[in-house]
Amino acid sequence: MFSFFKKKPAPAPTAGAADLRDALAPAAAPPPATPAPAPAVEPPAAAEPVVTEAERAGWFSRLRQGLAKTGSSIAQVFTGTRVDDALYEELESALLMADTGVKATEQLLADLKRRVKERKAQSPAEVRALLADALTDLLKPLERPLEVGKQQPTVMMVVGVNGAGKTTSIGKLTRHLAGAEQKVLLAAADTFRAAAREQLAVWADRNQVQIVSQEGGDPAAVTYDAVVAGKSRGVDVVIADTAGRLPTQLHLMEELKKIRRTITKAEPSAPHEVLLVVDGNTGQNALAQVKAFDDALQLTGLIVTKLDGTAKGGVLAAIARERPVPVYFVGVGEKLEDLETFDAREFAHALLD
Repeated sequence: MFSFFKKKPAPAPTAGAADLRDALAPAAAPPPATPAPAPAVEPPAAAEPVVTEAERAGWFSRLRQGLAKTGSSIAQVFTGTRVDDALYEELESALLMADTGVKATEQLLADLKRRVKERKAQSPAEVRALLADALTDLLKPLERPLEVGKQQPTVMMVVGVNGAGKTTSIGKLTRHLAGAEQKVLLAAADTFRAAAREQLAVWADRNQVQIVSQEGGDPAAVTYDAVVAGKSRGVDVVIADTAGRLPTQLHLMEELKKIRRTITKAEPSAPHEVLLVVDGNTGQNALAQVKAFDDALQLTGLIVTKLDGTAKGGVLAAIARERPVPVYFVGVGEKLEDLETFDAREFAHALLD
């Protein structure tokens, strides 16, 4: 499950090894001009995806189950036998109820009608399949993998409102990174809430990664210390957990800007990633959060959580239409395997199939 980032170069694996380390390692270097007397061993192929087909199929099943409430309301539109204006009107209502948003709904309907005309689709089932294609194309700009290793260390600043699942998402991401032999350091910059520091410390201990924490300290100072420590200790990734913020609390948003500026003082090229964790259940409010945090901090990616059981899964279409910040991960539950990379076609079919 580590295909969402590019691992730093590692030594070539030994012949016959078939563990996770082999799956992540790059191809071995070409043999020397004068080979050794021992029989030549073919170098392994380029790094293979870590997630197997069976694992991804299991994830797709959980994603489809999580989006069932949203999908069922849209699916009812296609239970008839005719493709007419009434179908499009019902579909428009269903998409709006799913928090797809006015602009994205208009774009989807216009694109769908064009596809129906070109393909000469005559049944609701055909129209439904074409809607999946249109939704895939709309969501495609959001599909981009998170990469680490281009900078040493890669510094990530994680933000979000209270209750979005920010600290838990950091823990899951840390688990993936640490499991792939990435050396991670966490910065407990949510110094106002003791429970947040304790929760992050639990994840650090569970994943056996380092943590910089200071009770009652200044969040920007803690983050600065963490970045400096990460550079001196040669870690691969520094992840800063910040306190939950409502975009309307302007003085608190200013503090996040201060943290961002302070990170740059510790490392001029950082932060390399500014990730917003949003709760998929909040619908159009999630889009409002994306706009507000992006305006303030220049977001590089999103983690969309709690898609399980929501009737508002269409909000990703609204984000794609109005503020296409890449979605690195989507989550459908509390388990480690319930956080996975975002795939536009996979999401569209989970929603509509």
